[in-house]
Amino acid sequence: MFIDTHCHLNFHQFDEDRDLVVQRAAAADVPIIINPAIDLQTSKQAIDLADRYPGVFAMVGVHPNDGDSFDESTLDVLRQLAAHPKVVAVGEIGLDYYWQRVDPDKQQRIFRSQLELAAALDLPVVIHCRDAHDDVRGILREWVTGAQIQRGPDAILGVLHAFSGDLEMAQEAFDWHMVVSLGGPVTFRNARELHALVRELPLDCLILETDAPYLTPHPYRGKRNEPAYIPLIGQGISDLVNIELATVAEMSTSLARRTFFKLDG
Repeated sequence: MFIDTHCHLNFHQFDEDRDLVVQRAAAADVPIIINPAIDLQTSKQAIDLADRYPGVFAMVGVHPNDGDSFDESTLDVLRQLAAHPKVVAVGEIGLDYYWQRVDPDKQQRIFRSQLELAAALDLPVVIHCRDAHDDVRGILREWVTGAQIQRGPDAILGVLHAFSGDLEMAQEAFDWHMVVSLGGPVTFRNARELHALVRELPLDCLILETDAPYLTPHPYRGKRNEPAYIPLIGQGISDLVNIELATVAEMSTSLARRTFFKLDG
């Protein structure tokens, strides 16, 4: 069994065949899909889909590129939404300096406030980081000690989504009781630096995601991504580290269950 830990199932690219997408995922041994949010509206949409489909779960949060309307009332709404029983994380949150849509100082304030909210709610965080690795690391270093006190020393504090950092950043994240999520790019033939990194990463610290509808794995690259392609990502990792696909499935699913559902195995 696999878990797609990051799929934007609420996005318009799935409007025509969302039921079939969920069915195809289940048929491909991906019975659980976790839907991240990027703002208050998509937080509510993710919860609506979680109510609609038994195997779909939700995150709530504000993406760094969608932070212009964020204010103190936003945190109150997120806190209320997070009370839903199928909300399993605060995300995706973080920093994005690539698009330059929101002032970096405001991004950092929003990031910090949502990190504190997640710790207070005993929920993991799902981190978006693009062209902002140093600042993400700095903010997480400040936050992690207090979060471990609030959530407990054995809690997995969060996920570095669509990981694009280096081995040093990954190892620091593991020290913080965070995990790394990998997706379609591991199957790209020209992603040599990522391939080299994957060979260095401990398999028991990795989970799988599609980030659908984006980052479609080979051989469907260029088409819409969907959760049924998670086994292709698992096979990509299997080929890179020379481990059976069943082992990748077992270890990544076990870690995802610990991260989002506080379950072992």
